[in-house]
Amino acid sequence: MNHFPSIDMEATGRQIRTLRKARGLRVEDISDYMGFNSPQAVYKWQRGECLPEVENLLALSRLFGTTIENIIRVRQEEGETPSSVFMAKTA
Repeated sequence: MNHFPSIDMEATGRQIRTLRKARGLRVEDISDYMGFNSPQAVYKWQRGECLPEVENLLALSRLFGTTIENIIRVRQEEGETPSSVFMAKTA
């Protein structure tokens, strides 16, 4: 059984939207902060169509006052707990 974690794009998108709203930010605010010409990338992230690049994740973490790990959501296999992914890798 492979316990290599993979990113859940839809859950990550929901988390980006949740963190944005918790900070009282509009999509356009994030787009402006990132220096984008349009907000389309942010909308795509929120819909789970694509993920932010690493540098953009770092910028989002700073903007939201959180860690990259709190933005990214990991897909879990049935019956798996978040800690079991890491325990399997270290065992």
